[in-house]
Parts: sequence; structure tokens; C-alpha cells
Amino acid sequence: MSDRAALVKGIRAWLVFFVVCLVLSGATAFPLVHELRWTEDALRALSVGEHLPGLTDWIARVRAGLDRADADHPFLLYGTDWLAFAHLVIAVAFYGPYRDPVRNIWVVEFGMIACAGIVPLALICGPIRQIPFWWSVIDMAFGVLGVIPLYVVRQRIKRLEALTAPVATPVLSG
Repeated sequence: MSDRAALVKGIRAWLVFFVVCLVLSGATAFPLVHELRWTEDALRALSVGEHLPGLTDWIARVRAGLDRADADHPFLLYGTDWLAFAHLVIAVAFYGPYRDPVRNIWVVEFGMIACAGIVPLALICGPIRQIPFWWSVIDMAFGVLGVIPLYVVRQRIKRLEALTAPVATPVLSG
């Protein structure tokens, strides 16, 4: 396999991994009320509260809030539907670099910027929304972990670009 083909194959594999993670993280925002019930039941069944009472208390509080919102104001959960949709739409954008990595490197760089933006968002909005700091750290980890495959992809695209760049030939005068 040529260097170019190996680079394209690696780029595509990393992009598929990233897109699958992006789709899964988005798709989980649709059934949020049910997921939190299942999560709370699982934490209780596994006796997690004995070791991490802060986590189980937080999940119970969020579940109770979502149950109330779902019962009294279901339109509020429409916001999480849009969050899920945004993840899916962003995932579609990564078809560009999958198809033509060099030409569409900007999508990868956009994704890296978005991952970096998670950190200030969590640090600013977390306290405003009364999110425990340790939960904000978990949120920030998505940005930190998300940028890793994108960084690898960007580095490989730069190597691919160098391989496919036309070789400049000197112009001889005279």
C-alpha cells in the first residue's frame, strides 16, 4: 500500500471513530428522561451511592428535575432535541474531510475549535446553571478527548498534503 493510500485509510478510520462518538453523544440527548431513570436504577442496583454519594445524589436531582419538566413543561426538553440534532448535523459535515481530506481540512480545524470551546462554556455556564464543578470537569473531558482524534487527523492530512503537493521545478532563464 502506498504512503498516500495508508494516510487516507488512517484519516478515514479516525474520522469514522470521531463521527460515531459524535452521533452517539448526540443521540443520547433524545431519550434523556428515560436514560436518567435507567442510570439512577443502575447506580442504585450497583450500590454506587456507597462509594460516590455525590454522583448518585446529582443524578437523582437531575432526574427529578427532568421528570418535573417532562410532566409540567415538556417543551423545555425541546432544547435537548436541538442539542441532539446539532450533534448529528455536525457529524454530517465530517463527510467532507472523509471524501477529500486536504480540501476539507477546515472542517477538522472547526471541530478542534469547537472542542476547545467546550472548556470555557463549562467553566462559565456551569456555575451559572449550578452544575457541580466535578460534572463540569466531565463535560470538559469531552472537549479534551474529542480534540485528540481530530489532532491526529489534522497531522495526517498535513502529511498527505505534503505528499500530494506539486513539486516546484526551477525556471531556467536564458
